[in-house]
Amino acid sequence: MYIGIDVGTSGVKALLTNAQFEIVDKETVSLPISRPQPLWSEQNPKDWWDATCTALDAIKARHPKELSQVAAIGLAGQMHGAVLLNKDNHVLRPAILWNDGRCAEECALIEKAVPDSRQITGNIAMPGFTAPKLLWVKRHEPEIFAQVATVLLPKDYIRFLMSGEKMGDMSDCAGTLWLDVTKRAWSDKMLAACGLNASQMPTLVEGDQIAGHLKAELAQRWGMQDNVILAGGAGDNAAGAVGIGAVADDHAFISLGTSGVYFVATNHHHAAPEKTVHAFCHALTGKWHQMGVILSAASCVKTATGWLGATDENELTALLTAQTFNNNLNTVFLPYLSGERTPHNNPNATGSYFGMTHETTRTDLVQATLEGVAFAFADCQDALEAAGAKPQEITLIGGGSRNALWGEIIASVLNKKVVYVADGDQGPAFGAAKLAALSHVPQNKAEILARPKTISYTLPNLEWQEKLKERLKIYRSLYAQLNPLYS
Repeated sequence: MYIGIDVGTSGVKALLTNAQFEIVDKETVSLPISRPQPLWSEQNPKDWWDATCTALDAIKARHPKELSQVAAIGLAGQMHGAVLLNKDNHVLRPAILWNDGRCAEECALIEKAVPDSRQITGNIAMPGFTAPKLLWVKRHEPEIFAQVATVLLPKDYIRFLMSGEKMGDMSDCAGTLWLDVTKRAWSDKMLAACGLNASQMPTLVEGDQIAGHLKAELAQRWGMQDNVILAGGAGDNAAGAVGIGAVADDHAFISLGTSGVYFVATNHHHAAPEKTVHAFCHALTGKWHQMGVILSAASCVKTATGWLGATDENELTALLTAQTFNNNLNTVFLPYLSGERTPHNNPNATGSYFGMTHETTRTDLVQATLEGVAFAFADCQDALEAAGAKPQEITLIGGGSRNALWGEIIASVLNKKVVYVADGDQGPAFGAAKLAALSHVPQNKAEILARPKTISYTLPNLEWQEKLKERLKIYRSLYAQLNPLYS
């Protein structure tokens, strides 16, 4: 038995599988987000731990026998978040999250201090990354910065509480902007630019390797053995890739979660920072990947649910069907509700609906919302392909993948075959469980990393494509014209 835990932004998900990766049980506990000032996004790390314990307690209540057979636990989580600990391992302030946009000035300062930063890290400095967050704390909260003994990423803080070990895997740590991504090692030069050093960083480990063992008191609480392994784990996107077997060159997926990710696996480190493409380590030894990232994906639908007076996302999206799809839609949605990364790197960008009239219906706005996110992925695809990626088809994962019509829109906009695989909607927690298995029985690597069974696929809708291309042109023109106003 294996457990995968995903410390997400909207919730913590724990998933229990057997050795064949059949899901025995799962539990998700929601999390609050604090936005105390414009551009800010924070969470209390204690909420992650409370949610993790609540989820595992619930699984124990339903499946105590199976939980007693767990051999290893894998951790995945939201990337880039900054958990600051003092010398006594107490949290110094709320964690600054991946979708926090306050650090644009600090990004410029880091790149000025380290002119070859993009060559070292493979990435342009962006407000979402961890490094500028720490420089912001140094500049604006010096009394807190002076106490920082350790910086951990969200899932690695949970690992610390579960095992007592301060470790971080390559895929997650590549998103800090402190890692030499080619060498898979901390960069002293990048750390120094933020007033830090390697002693304040977790020990680096590959995602498929052993990274500690569960504390005895926690094993007793959940009725587990006393030698349960904790795997290195992964950032959420790399974990999602492991879950669906996206580990070979040019294997690609799109994740429709709170944020959106267009992920392409690579056998070598291919950096393209000028295209605002992320180039990170994969969760597997000797593997890398590229990503285009949009900061609001399924969260756009969640937010629109409130705007449009629906009870929940399912009620809202049920309005749009193949029969109600408006091929002559005049409304275009810009999904920049938390700013944007690929390709704009603009934390000040905002969302908007354009082209509404008295005749615009609620269903039209639902369609425009789904299309706007698909258009953002089209921008990502252009950047990835310019950086050398050559995906032939795309696996769709994440909660938004349950909406088949959205998948058809994405296939039509990107002109790619979209594939759905078994358990593809389980996301990073499923991949974390597989990383747990890899750390436990590495000799079974080929079997563990096999791609799940394809359950269906969607091809581009040829009747929609011409009109979608027209709306995509308007979408791109809108950003270009509105950009001077965002600041």
